[in-house]
Amino acid sequence: MSNTPHELAEEFPGLAEKIHGLKAGNAHFARLADEYHDLNRQVHRAETNVEPVDGMTETLMRKKRAALKDEIAKMLADA
Repeated sequence: MSNTPHELAEEFPGLAEKIHGLKAGNAHFARLADEYHDLNRQVHRAETNVEPVDGMTETLMRKKRAALKDEIAKMLADA
């Protein structure tokens, strides 16, 4: 498991197989998961000051990550 918090497998425990299946069979879900993953890494780098950003940018990134997570959660629930 990654040291980066908020990975999808950690956010949705017990749903790793469902996540993998949707990533393999649903292009939209795969794109959302990739976008979430990339944004999550950016947030983590900002939070740890590896790539610092201003507070507003960090807040906006967190909000976008939350919106992506909500959309992913809905797709997982519907699958």
